[in-house]
Amino acid sequence: MGGKKESNFLADFAAGGISGAVAKTCTAPIERVKLIIQTQDSNPKIISGEVKRYTGIFDCFKRVSAEQGFAAFWRGNFTNVIRYFPTQAFNFAFKDTIKALFPKYSAKTDFGMFFLVNMASGGLAGAGSLCIVYPLDYARTRLASDVGSGAKTFNGLGDCLIKTAKGPGGVMSLYNGFGVSVVGIIPYRGVYFGMYDSLLGINPWKNDSDVLRVLSNFAIAQTTAITAGYASYPFDTVRRRLQMQSEKPKAEWMYSGTMDCFVKIMKDEGMTAMFKGAGANALRTVGSALVLVLYGEIKTMMGFQGGAGSE
Repeated sequence: MGGKKESNFLADFAAGGISGAVAKTCTAPIERVKLIIQTQDSNPKIISGEVKRYTGIFDCFKRVSAEQGFAAFWRGNFTNVIRYFPTQAFNFAFKDTIKALFPKYSAKTDFGMFFLVNMASGGLAGAGSLCIVYPLDYARTRLASDVGSGAKTFNGLGDCLIKTAKGPGGVMSLYNGFGVSVVGIIPYRGVYFGMYDSLLGINPWKNDSDVLRVLSNFAIAQTTAITAGYASYPFDTVRRRLQMQSEKPKAEWMYSGTMDCFVKIMKDEGMTAMFKGAGANALRTVGSALVLVLYGEIKTMMGFQGGAGSE
């Protein structure tokens, strides 16, 4: 293996965390627009008419800049980086650790089993990491979905977590939508890691020159990120809607639970409502693809074998 060291949990943790933090900061404006559009039908300020509805991606970009300033596109990004560093790091570290527990299959001689092992290890890694960082994910959603030029609902990460935990639902309010998140993270991470690792395993340019290898890896990563995003997007929409009501008394909730949210969105807004913000999400997947490529490149620079895509 050219003298490269065997990968380990700490190397996976560092490479996954650094690549995630860099990519999230780069794509923060797109991600914030996606969250605003996705959650606006459960946002009290928009429901009450205090803030006009956003008609699309470009309208949202224009109004956020005008109402809150250009820096507002990174509102909640600090929380997102704090959240994403352990999330992405644990995803990659758990994936490689969990993957080692499964029998090894070759992408060339047994592609079906190779793909299933990658999907299973990726899904389990995603579910495991979500248990650890979910309150930060909740805070990210609430900070990024604040709209209009008036007073903010929350004044930062600490204020968001404390106010929600002190609310009627207590600390468990921070985990509102957790169930559907676990259900959704399995197809997302399963496709995200399973498809990427599997396609990378049969990439004819994976051992070529630096430029050709990186470009082909990025093309595979972009395809993977878009596919994974659409596969799990309805679950993500329901999760965000449930998170938007966490600090309120149950009597004021729009949705009594996961299934009630699914049914009401389908009934009142139609199937397409499950994919509100999906256009911005497709643009945001550039960041997800960047994470996958950076992860492998960072591990290479650290002198370790593999990374995402190794057999």
